[in-house]
Amino acid sequence: MPLVNLLGSKRRLVLSALLICAVIFELDAQEQRTTPERKPKPSKPKLGKSTNKGPRAVTAKPKIKATPAAPAQTFLTQVLNKGKFKKVGETISVQTGDTLELRCRGKPVQWSIPSYLEEDDDGRLRIVQHERYSVLTLVNTTGADTGEYTCYPMYCEDTDCRKEYDKAVKVFVFFRDPQELFVPSSDYYEVIQLRTNWPTVLPCQVTSPEAKVTLHREFPPVEVAVDGTEISFNVKKGFTIHRPRPYHAGALYCVASLGNLRQSSTKYMLIYVNYPMAPPAPVIQASSSSVTVGENLRVSCSVVGEQDVVVEFTWDYPGQQIGRPLYTQESISPVGGGTVRQQSQSVLLVEEVRDVDQGTYTCTAQNLQGATSASTTVKVVPKAKPKKP
Repeated sequence: MPLVNLLGSKRRLVLSALLICAVIFELDAQEQRTTPERKPKPSKPKLGKSTNKGPRAVTAKPKIKATPAAPAQTFLTQVLNKGKFKKVGETISVQTGDTLELRCRGKPVQWSIPSYLEEDDDGRLRIVQHERYSVLTLVNTTGADTGEYTCYPMYCEDTDCRKEYDKAVKVFVFFRDPQELFVPSSDYYEVIQLRTNWPTVLPCQVTSPEAKVTLHREFPPVEVAVDGTEISFNVKKGFTIHRPRPYHAGALYCVASLGNLRQSSTKYMLIYVNYPMAPPAPVIQASSSSVTVGENLRVSCSVVGEQDVVVEFTWDYPGQQIGRPLYTQESISPVGGGTVRQQSQSVLLVEEVRDVDQGTYTCTAQNLQGATSASTTVKVVPKAKPKKP
């Protein structure tokens, strides 16, 4: 074979080989551009992990839901000297003349104070609402300031606010007075009703919780037994007669002693009232439901109830419209039975009935528990015309 042909054949083989290599290189480059990067082969899923095919799903470790923050608990603190704070209990004691400063957390809050301060504080009381708390400050304190101080958190919607009574915080403050064991009072006598259905409190209020307090009767002069059941004592309230009876009535007073000091309180005039258990239940009845002109009419209203319970009667009747005067007869009589009871009665008298007396008669009976009414209707008929002979 000639040399020229041999060289040409070799040259063509080399070019073919180079062309094939270039094509392979280009195809490999395209595959690298279009094929995503290989990821490591996933390991065998463990228990509790997702085994779904497709996009890999990882089950996250369950999270505990965050509960909303509880509203801040309302509490009272007493501000002491040098900026110290002390959380108060049921009672605290302050020396008269010292400053009382109470701080109540909340925005806003409202205070309740002893009635003496509500009526006239002489400019000694100041209440300031800050961003997160309210401060009550009372200066130049006296024994008369003794009493209960209450902080009420307020729940507000727009401009409408109301007290949250269930979150109120109370503290009873004693203002110790070295000269006065009892809270001062302008009354020498105080009249208190003894009601059969309600405990009676004798507010022998002392300025020091350490004072020893006893109850006494003025006549005959004797100390009244306090057994904790019939009569009990609370240093914040005074003496409580839990079930008043007639023998508790009379003039009573308290005596307080502390150290070498001994003093008497205001006198309490206890008046026994047999308080009814319920409003009266009147029964009304007319002597006749139909009355002829010129005849007399009687309408009775009666109530059966407890002994010694006063019942008052009032009437509404047709004759009022023309100014017909009211004539009534009232009486009380005992009623037999297992318990002593009484009947109270009022009788409305209408003499020589006229046409204007026709209509509804209403009786209202009232006692200390309330009033109840009962009605009846009376018809007035004209006189029969005499027959002609």
